[in-house]
Amino acid sequence: MPDQLGNRAVVLGGSLAGLLAADVLAEVYPEVVVVDRDELAGVAGPRRGVPHGRHAHGLVARGQQILEKRFPGLMTDMEAAGVRPGDFSGDIRWYFNGMLLRPAQTGLLSVPCTRPVIERLVRSRVQEVRNVRFLEQYDIVGLETTPDAGRVTGVRVQPRDGSSGLEVLGADLVVDTTGRGSRTPAWLEELGYSRPVEDRVKVDLAYTTRHYRVSRDPFGSDIAIIAAATPSHPRGAFYYRLPGDDGRVELSLTGVLGDHPPTDPDGFLEFVRSLPVPEIYESVREAEPIDDPVMFRFPASVRRRYERLSRFPEGLLVMGDAVCSFNPVYAQGMAVAAIESRVLADQLRKAPVPPARDFFQAISRQIDSPWDFAATADLGYPGVEGRRTAKVRMINGYVARLQRAAVYDESLTNALMRVAGLVDEPTALLRPGRILRTLRHSGRRTPAPAPLAVARD
Repeated sequence: MPDQLGNRAVVLGGSLAGLLAADVLAEVYPEVVVVDRDELAGVAGPRRGVPHGRHAHGLVARGQQILEKRFPGLMTDMEAAGVRPGDFSGDIRWYFNGMLLRPAQTGLLSVPCTRPVIERLVRSRVQEVRNVRFLEQYDIVGLETTPDAGRVTGVRVQPRDGSSGLEVLGADLVVDTTGRGSRTPAWLEELGYSRPVEDRVKVDLAYTTRHYRVSRDPFGSDIAIIAAATPSHPRGAFYYRLPGDDGRVELSLTGVLGDHPPTDPDGFLEFVRSLPVPEIYESVREAEPIDDPVMFRFPASVRRRYERLSRFPEGLLVMGDAVCSFNPVYAQGMAVAAIESRVLADQLRKAPVPPARDFFQAISRQIDSPWDFAATADLGYPGVEGRRTAKVRMINGYVARLQRAAVYDESLTNALMRVAGLVDEPTALLRPGRILRTLRHSGRRTPAPAPLAVARD
């Protein structure tokens, strides 16, 4: 064990949550070690440890704001890498229920981008921090603790190639960011603690993604075309350019409750044709496929309630998807990890080893709104299991009306995107003026004239 408090911190997992945790910890600890089972240095493509890395990702507004503040110039780096950030509404064609929302200039940036690009650019910043080092291609075997298991004193690791035996990394603080497959619940049980209670929303979601090279740019001045899945139109799509000017695009299709987009090319294209957004099908049906479709399945959103545990060992924290794994269609995961990193920074200012209870309660307050937003929306699908209170039914009915009204009213589009971007609380949609606008427009029978795709080229 280190001789003095505040000597070394160890981060388990090198994805975005782990990178953010390491960067924050480096301001307090002389040494920060990031352990990951994958190779990280120089890796530009998807990693085995991030199976969803092959599919559409978006960094919503709040996450973009935090990352840019943490790493000034990161958006410039992204643009240099060929990524094209844009206004969260004004530069994205949002379709809800088969209807195009009226665009609004929100002033909020969205970053449609592949996960490997985001991780690579953030990782390059963290690698420049002199007191952070990466231990790559190591398996994480378990925790080291004091004899009474009251305190975590390090972690046991082992190189994956078998070049050496078990090693112990002593640490004052261990932060688990290993994602939804985190073994902390099992480790707690082995040490005589209780596992955290889990809240689950079973959505049986699948992403299927394929890349194309298109001869004609389908986006024009826009950065993406998104067909948002809703209970009335449960098939969705995320369609955007890949970095570079060679006409490559990424199309991720989504389907819930077992209605999964097929991985055979003909079935994939037929699924595209079934979307209530014909322009996506028209764009890819004659395009050149670059690869075969690949699928990622997401059975359930899971929230582990660490804040409710009465006992927890000192020197161990958990964050990111290891605490709460959101339905990825809402693009909340990376932004919430960024928010949690700010909580970690606040806690570290008070003590180099933050009390676990204080940390978990603080991040729980940050998770509440995005979790409730996503879980309530998922309960709008009749086949999703869960208790539908009068409040849940009322909110889902109101949001469906607001989506219809936003076809006509850009101020409602703006309000919806500010909530989706985690900038405003969901209660902002219930302000009196917005309720009146929703009631005024949602009963209209035909969509208002909206800019067509061809008009925006």
